[in-house]
Amino acid sequence: MMLFAASSESGTKKRTATAVYKAGTMIRLFKVKEKQKQEAENATARGPLKKQSAGELRLHKDISELNLPKSCTISFPNGKDDLMTFEISIKPDEGYYMGGKFLFSFNVSGIYPHEAPKVKCKTKVYHPNIDLEGNVCLNILREDWKPVLNINTIVYGLYHLFTEPNHEDPLNHEAASVLRDNPKVFRSNVKTAMAGGRVGDTSFARCI
Repeated sequence: MMLFAASSESGTKKRTATAVYKAGTMIRLFKVKEKQKQEAENATARGPLKKQSAGELRLHKDISELNLPKSCTISFPNGKDDLMTFEISIKPDEGYYMGGKFLFSFNVSGIYPHEAPKVKCKTKVYHPNIDLEGNVCLNILREDWKPVLNINTIVYGLYHLFTEPNHEDPLNHEAASVLRDNPKVFRSNVKTAMAGGRVGDTSFARCI
């Protein structure tokens, strides 16, 4: 009789354990299904995933491999989901424009790198190669652009404009003439403009 009672008790424990196990399994399956349902609803709310263009894929590679000068930074005003629009900030640490801060907007098309990015200077600057509307005279953004070039190349080109402005290929002809004929006056004009003063009839916002 004792053996029978022990056996009966053992069987009851096994059935109880099995029931608990099955209940736990069902609860876990229910949670998994609920999570899958929630993820599906979220995906539906977001809409179908947008397929990246060849230009976006190439730009993602360029940005992931950026090796900017220490005085340059990149930011994404629309968030990192929009890589095709970003800004580069340049703070020259030498030359006429040392101490200034200049912001450039980049707009990249879907056929990049077969077309150069559209680059504008958002900071009003007294510069022979950047006009007062922010248009930039840089050969690699125009006739010398090639698909093998990248964002890093452009940033270094822009940085070079501040360390060595070029009076021979100007957009701001007045600034170019002053740089060519009287570098000391040009330096003074640059300092005045960066400090938020006036050069001739043009007012500038402080950028230092």
